[in-house]
Amino acid sequence: MNKLFTPLFMIAGFVALSIGLQAQQNQSVLFRFNRLNYITPRNDYGSNLKDKNWDDNFIESDFRAMEFGYIRQLKSNNASLVIPFKIGAARLPNHIGETGDKRQVFTTLDALIQHSLFKQGRYLFNPYFNYGIGAFYNWDNNYWNSNLPISLGFNFKISDGVYLNGQTQFRLSSGKHPGWHHGLGLVVDFGKEEKPVILDRDGDGVIDINDVCPDEAGLAALNGCPDRDMDGVADKDDKCPDVLGLAALMGCPDKDGDGIADSDDACPDQKGIAAFNGCPDTDGDGVQDKDDACPREKGLVSLKGCPDKDGDGLADKDDACPTEKGPVATKGCPDRDGDGVTDKEDTCPDKKGDPAHKGCPDTDKDGTYDNEDRCVDKPGPPSNKGCPELKKEDKAKLASVIKNVQFETGKAALLAKSNIVLDEVVALMNQYPEYSLTISGHTDDQGDEAKNLALSEARAKTCLDYLVAKNIAASRMTFAGYGETKPIADNKTKAGRDTNRRVDFDLFVK
Repeated sequence: MNKLFTPLFMIAGFVALSIGLQAQQNQSVLFRFNRLNYITPRNDYGSNLKDKNWDDNFIESDFRAMEFGYIRQLKSNNASLVIPFKIGAARLPNHIGETGDKRQVFTTLDALIQHSLFKQGRYLFNPYFNYGIGAFYNWDNNYWNSNLPISLGFNFKISDGVYLNGQTQFRLSSGKHPGWHHGLGLVVDFGKEEKPVILDRDGDGVIDINDVCPDEAGLAALNGCPDRDMDGVADKDDKCPDVLGLAALMGCPDKDGDGIADSDDACPDQKGIAAFNGCPDTDGDGVQDKDDACPREKGLVSLKGCPDKDGDGLADKDDACPTEKGPVATKGCPDRDGDGVTDKEDTCPDKKGDPAHKGCPDTDKDGTYDNEDRCVDKPGPPSNKGCPELKKEDKAKLASVIKNVQFETGKAALLAKSNIVLDEVVALMNQYPEYSLTISGHTDDQGDEAKNLALSEARAKTCLDYLVAKNIAASRMTFAGYGETKPIADNKTKAGRDTNRRVDFDLFVK
């Protein structure tokens, strides 16, 4: 028996120490029926399994153990100390590993730490695992061994404080007697948490351990310290303890609410900023209102607080072009060429010119300024908008074209010999790129007037299409048909009618 008492005393001492350290926690009792199996897990289970099949091993297992336990919740909400005691009978292997047929009476006593997934009682289903140390005593053979129990289990809440409990445990044994214990039973809570005695000397509801002023009744919000003016600043920190003030100003007042105590505020009745000793800067530009020429618009210190959106050094209020950067000489409006004429009024904003001619120069020195000169790099008479006139020989070529462009009778299709004539027009258009061309179709007075008008327009269009095919820009040309309305000869004679059937080509400067 002395061998038994040694581990029991060790377990009892451990239990007593744990209970003493973990006072004021909830407690429970445990009742469980166990089915035991010391056959399959014996140390020679390899040869054992050759002799017996798996089902037979469990058929020979025993349902002969009752378990009673004590459970105390630890400080951690999910951990508990468990002290279970079992008494039962089972077929146990002897010292040489053979299992007898006689059931032998045994007892176990364990000390386990149990970890649950949830706090006890919070959820319907709460799984757990536990581990610890234990002692096993065989009453028939008067011997004991130490165990290391490891368990998986669950508690299922039946009602408040009552739980269905299921557990599977494997016990490692120092005496070569490992075994399985499968149990089902109940866990019942009892007792209540004991509440510690809390000291509060000044009776202000803040316990002394948390009370910064334990001998003066105060407010919980101020950790137990008093606040005479009730401004949220404890008297010990309040520079103005009898005047309602602000916490940010250590309890002193600020009438204008600018964050500067009235005693330090140069403008105590106007909300201001610290940079100006409490005086306002409404637009926040660094110029206080009394010195700000534009107190409602954020501006520059250099312009007395007025804005300069385009950054040209001229205040917007004095700037004729506040969104475009420009010199002071043109009241802040841009003048890219620097000729004293603002870009918005300068017809030639990128050429320095004469203000009398909308800021334009006379680049080709022909007496026609660039704003009116259609050929700024080629001198020409004002009568021709500053462009050079057609040479006499080129005028002659154009007159020849008018006479020699011919079409199929009654149609708008060009005769093949007309292509050579139209190529002369192509050459002139390339020679005078600043000129535009008007193509006009005409007929004699023979036949239907409406058909003549349509035919004349179609012939003019045929000529334009030919020139476009020769890479002359369509934007430089126009065409029109006039039918029999503009004769240049007498339609009563054949010669006159031949003359009237024509296409005119007129080169001009727009």
